[in-house]
Amino acid sequence: MKRRLGFSTRAVHGEPEAHPDWAPVVAPLYQSVTFTNPIGSTQEVIYTRYGNNPNHVAIAKRLALLEGGEAALFVGSGMGAVALAHLAVLRPGDHLLSSEWVYGGVQRLFAQEFGRFGIDVSFVNPLEQRTWKRGLKKTTRAIFVETPTNPLLRVIDLEPVASLCKTEGLALLVDSTFATPLNLRPVEHGADVVIHSATKFLNGHDDVLAGAVVGSESVIEEIRKLLHVWGQALDPMAAWLIDRGMKTLAVRVAKQNQTALALAEWCAQQPQFGGVHHPGLPSHPDHDVAKRILNGFGGLVAVELRGGARAAERFLRALTIPIHAPSLGGVETLVSEPRLTSHAMLTPEARARAGIPDGFLRFSIGLEDADDLIADFAQALAQL
Repeated sequence: MKRRLGFSTRAVHGEPEAHPDWAPVVAPLYQSVTFTNPIGSTQEVIYTRYGNNPNHVAIAKRLALLEGGEAALFVGSGMGAVALAHLAVLRPGDHLLSSEWVYGGVQRLFAQEFGRFGIDVSFVNPLEQRTWKRGLKKTTRAIFVETPTNPLLRVIDLEPVASLCKTEGLALLVDSTFATPLNLRPVEHGADVVIHSATKFLNGHDDVLAGAVVGSESVIEEIRKLLHVWGQALDPMAAWLIDRGMKTLAVRVAKQNQTALALAEWCAQQPQFGGVHHPGLPSHPDHDVAKRILNGFGGLVAVELRGGARAAERFLRALTIPIHAPSLGGVETLVSEPRLTSHAMLTPEARARAGIPDGFLRFSIGLEDADDLIADFAQALAQL
């Protein structure tokens, strides 16, 4: 029986192959739209818009291997991945049941755009199992879940939802961007399709925009057909950079897991924070679920500053290491305010009801030393 390679080895090599003499150690960049086509051949044309440029193929094979799926496909953005994955499994007249705890852009896609394609979408609280069954319709064809969620970092137990999907013959699609394949592999918990904003941890350097979908060969082929006509192809240079980023995925995420937990534990002791959100804290409402299904608690920490938006602005101005910018998963620590980014469309009252009061800050922890981040937080709090 062939020995299964460890996660880091697969992240670096995929399935190791023999290298001929003088072969480049780093795969070359195929910055070409088109490739010489054999005369009379009926094989698939290699064309970068089709997502089958050699740089595309290399990272797709590796991601499928890391997630435990049959196949994968990279596209031009995380939102593109969400859109194409759903359009591959839904048809006009179908109903999609979604968790209500989803990224704001996805919520807008579902609520405002899918109706134009004749797809009905409704939202439920993902923690209450009875709401999933109650939300089903005769036309329901799929369920969508994001875990851990943005920005409260709630951890959804996928197995009860997957069990319902299996019983009812539904597809389960999971956005696992925050978890990464190191911390959670949704396929192992019953998911049919896994979605990533590859902009985040998979690339890990804040310099690429991309999305990815993992699933069965048949689903990925459906998405590829959509890619041909919707034109969301990934640039070869972006694919080459993701190839580089994925090689360090395991060590980056392991370090981010460790640093984020240390920072969260420190923040939980500071009276200036009215709340600290991180699945690794015993105070987190999903701590027990996170311990059971996650291999690591993730690289994000959210805090609520007493004093609201005014205190948050003073705190942010005093910080010297974190960079005030949206996005996450890179080597630099970033901080964003959901009231101005992902949840800007909501009123302050609606945000507060959702557990995101003014003064709420989401930190994506980078590769800096934990002691330096803690010291920076301490000096910034001292100036409030």
